[in-house]
Amino acid sequence: MAANETQKQILLTPGPLTTLPSVKETMLRDWGSRDQAFIELTARIREKLLAIADATESHSCVLVQGSGTFAVEATLTTLLSREDHHALLLINGAYGRRIQRICEIAGIEFDTYETPENSPPDANHVAELLRTDPKTTHVVLVHCETTSGILNPLEEIATVAANAGKKLIVDAMSSFGALPVNLSEIDAEAIIASANKCLEGVPGLGFALIENTALQKSKGNASTLSLDLHDQWEYMERTGQWRFTPPTHVVAAFERAINEHEKEGGVAGRGRRYSENCSRLLSGLKALGFETFLSDNLQAPIIVTVRMPASDIFNFDKLYALMNDQGIVLYPGAVTEEKSFRVGCIGQVDVKDIDRMLNVLESALDTMGVAPENLAP
Repeated sequence: MAANETQKQILLTPGPLTTLPSVKETMLRDWGSRDQAFIELTARIREKLLAIADATESHSCVLVQGSGTFAVEATLTTLLSREDHHALLLINGAYGRRIQRICEIAGIEFDTYETPENSPPDANHVAELLRTDPKTTHVVLVHCETTSGILNPLEEIATVAANAGKKLIVDAMSSFGALPVNLSEIDAEAIIASANKCLEGVPGLGFALIENTALQKSKGNASTLSLDLHDQWEYMERTGQWRFTPPTHVVAAFERAINEHEKEGGVAGRGRRYSENCSRLLSGLKALGFETFLSDNLQAPIIVTVRMPASDIFNFDKLYALMNDQGIVLYPGAVTEEKSFRVGCIGQVDVKDIDRMLNVLESALDTMGVAPENLAP
């Protein structure tokens, strides 16, 4: 019997993630999307997500069907009109570039400030850009850019934007639920995330926490019907229901995942486990001879990018297959500057799983005949 039939499969990826059995089991029940029980379930999720960000008074939670990118596009095209708004996009990875592409397609005016994929945006430079370009109305930041795993300076950028009188929109896809995103302490018009990241739900549901005043003013901005978050919010507020068929099983699983998040100690508890995973992963990778893409001070405890060894013996596709046979799933690299692969720290995994991964990795390297001295990039 193959090893992956006797050991649980773990996804060491930035999402989808390894989920608890209780989360998966919740999807065994069918729900009517117009039933009162499902309406109440939806309301509870909205309230709990606002509570996680300490935003129950200032913001509203709008849920949207689809992946995190659906939620990002829905938020940008709802809040940013083509006539009245101009965005400054802070980019240091693929998800920042995806935001740029969304704006291009939607006809939203923007400028970009792009830094290398292993460098965060400089808050002082952002302040200077805002000072010299008064047409900017919004700053858009990816909090944790999972292209590399870099943690961008949310608090500093939020302060700079607020001091300049600009609104801030944050893609917190890979940080919300594990890293502090406290809307009573930072001034952000919108925070965007999804079910299948640090809250450890399953894919198919995104959400945005949006300032009440901004939502009220956004009517008519959206260029699409299904991604109009003003319309979605207004309908949910009035009826408690979704405008169009929701992913009912995913929604139910998400509430269970949020409840499990609360049991673990909320953001602090979830973040502590991920940080322990990341610390063990970094030390283990370096002990084997690998080099990581980011300096430790920039590394978020979400996903680690590993520089690809220069050795002709090392082959990532073979490594992937050998580890997958043992129930360990990695991700190929996403940085454009050099070849790499990625190992996740998030999902329903702990340091025992990280140790298992490191042992399997060491065995796979031995099978390929790759010695530690051959792992330098």
